[in-house]
Amino acid sequence: MADAGRSEKAETATEPQAAAFDYDVAIVGGGPTGCSAGVFTGRYGLDTVVFDRGRSSLQRCAYLENYLGFPGGVDIETFYGLIHDHVEAAGCDLVSELVEAVEPAGGDGGDPDATRPGFAVTTQSGETVTARRVVSAARYGGDFLEPLGDDEMFVTYEHDGETRTKFDRDYADIEGRTVIDGLYVAAPVSEVNLQAIMSAGQGARVGRSVITDHRLEQGYPEDLARHWDWIRPEAELADDAAARDDWRERFDSRVPDDCDLSEERLRELREADVERQREMYVSEEVVEARAERGRERLAARLGFDARSASDSESDAGPE
Repeated sequence: MADAGRSEKAETATEPQAAAFDYDVAIVGGGPTGCSAGVFTGRYGLDTVVFDRGRSSLQRCAYLENYLGFPGGVDIETFYGLIHDHVEAAGCDLVSELVEAVEPAGGDGGDPDATRPGFAVTTQSGETVTARRVVSAARYGGDFLEPLGDDEMFVTYEHDGETRTKFDRDYADIEGRTVIDGLYVAAPVSEVNLQAIMSAGQGARVGRSVITDHRLEQGYPEDLARHWDWIRPEAELADDAAARDDWRERFDSRVPDDCDLSEERLRELREADVERQREMYVSEEVVEARAERGRERLAARLGFDARSASDSESDAGPE
């Protein structure tokens, strides 16, 4: 049973190509950028692992006062814990390891299928996992990507009379895609990773790019590949059956005339899409249950009992 706050795992994520890998997505970096990307991919249902070496650039900040939603600011330890709690609640694996190398999955590891897309991710401890897609979300460089062999990733510069190289912050496009199939860069990116809230936004953007490309790979036409993750009140659905019919009609209207998918495959994608849209609508009872759970999770991170605090306020009465 999936967590009540996220969709069931997408059946398409376990098709043969995806099943060849340990994970659908591996994210290198557990700060705001990587965690934000992981929340999106994890909630969609993609098997996601987030590697965090414990040295996010965020930890150089003394106190965070400009992140929306914390009017009194928030200490870094609490914020760091909250974003990691969120990643795990979204269904991601969180691994406290430094990633040393990302290589093609069919590289020197002896994989007989040397042409398949995907990556082998090796940590400092020598453990290796494979993933169909990799998101770089480590602000201070991308040396771990050197084994991929694309010299365009790095630029040279002069420092104290020496020629050095560094990761090209403009290597990826604005949505995080690169020339290497399945590789995305959410950080470092020029002019984006300057503030925690901007980094989180870029992570979300790249997470959605990963979902879009996954859906394209499963056969969704381009106009239907983008996915929105939002929850709406069930009261907006006056008639469940009518809403489903409307969604089917909308799906069909966006399928291009030259689509080469079989009618059976289109039907499968259509019904999967309809089910995902239906899951976005939740009852008042579910909203309240999730709100209560959210308060409890926040209280637990802050070290107090949300129910006790609420009871105390009620007992105090009006001033």
